[in-house]
Amino acid sequence: MRKKNKKLSLFETNLVPVLGKHVFGNLYDIEDSVLKDLAYLKESIIEAARAGNLHIIDILEKQFNTINSPDLGGVSIIALIVESHISLHTWPESRYATVDIYSCGNDSNPSLAFDYIVSMLKPKSYKVFSADRSNPSSENETKVFNDF
Repeated sequence: MRKKNKKLSLFETNLVPVLGKHVFGNLYDIEDSVLKDLAYLKESIIEAARAGNLHIIDILEKQFNTINSPDLGGVSIIALIVESHISLHTWPESRYATVDIYSCGNDSNPSLAFDYIVSMLKPKSYKVFSADRSNPSSENETKVFNDF
C-alpha cells in the first residue's frame, strides 16, 4: 500500500528562519555642506554600523558633480554588511537625504544605526519607517519588529 504524502504548511517546512529588519527614512533640511562631505558621511556610516552591531564587508562610494558644473554634488554610499546593507543618498541642492538599513539576525539593531546617522546629519525633520522582512516560520511567526 502506498503512503500518501502529507502536504506541509508553510510553518511546518524545514526552512531556516530569517529575521529580517528593515529601517529606512527621509531626512529633510540638512546643511548642504554636510551632504557634500564624502569623508564625513562615510565615517558616519562606519560608526552607525558599529552602533547597530552591523559588520561591514565593503563600502562603495560615489561623489557626484552638480548638473553642468564641476562643483561637488550629492553622495551615494552603499555598505555591504554581513547582515545585508546600509545605503545613504544625498541631494545637497534639496537639503535632503535618504537612508536604508536592512539587516538579518538576532543581534543586529538597524534602528540604532539609523538613529546614529540622523544624529550625525542633523536634519531639521525626518520620517522613519520600518518593515519586518522575516520569512514565516514557527519560530518567528508571532514576533513583531516595531521596536528592534
